[in-house]
Amino acid sequence: MKRFIKIVMILVVIGFVSACADNKTPNYQYMPNMYEPIGYETYQQVDFLPSGSEAMTPPENTIHRGWLPYEFANDLEGKEMARLQNSPLDSLQREVNLAKGKELYTIYCGICHGNQGKGQGTLVKREKILGVPSYDDAARNISVGSTYHTIYYGLNSMGSYAGQLDYEERWQVSEYVMQLKQDLTK
Repeated sequence: MKRFIKIVMILVVIGFVSACADNKTPNYQYMPNMYEPIGYETYQQVDFLPSGSEAMTPPENTIHRGWLPYEFANDLEGKEMARLQNSPLDSLQREVNLAKGKELYTIYCGICHGNQGKGQGTLVKREKILGVPSYDDAARNISVGSTYHTIYYGLNSMGSYAGQLDYEERWQVSEYVMQLKQDLTK
């Protein structure tokens, strides 16, 4: 009988607790700061940091890790100067660079330029974009340096891929484009 009374008492307590709960208001929060965060603006003044700022501007004349500045401007003169530039990649690793360049080309460039470089990618065939020339066109006097320049800055309706490809990958794709051009002009 005592056991039955204990069970009934527990059920009554559970009933009272659940009856007092309000589904329209939140219950107690264990760590309210995690549920109600305070947003800070990037460069606003704050009092809890030693410098008084959430983020600071980088020091002058510095570049971030893994990024190299590009010496040519985004204009016709810069493109002509880039045309004379040769690839800085190791020529002994040419096959490895071309394999990596082919892989990256297929991912980023093949959708418009086509996997053979004939300007007949999927988007061109579906008429989503128009006017992508083939690499073997006589008017396309491209070099590895001008291809790198185009990948870095973009050209016409093609945007820049400097954010998607790092320094070495851009050169690998440029070398692969020149390989495609050589294969098409045979």
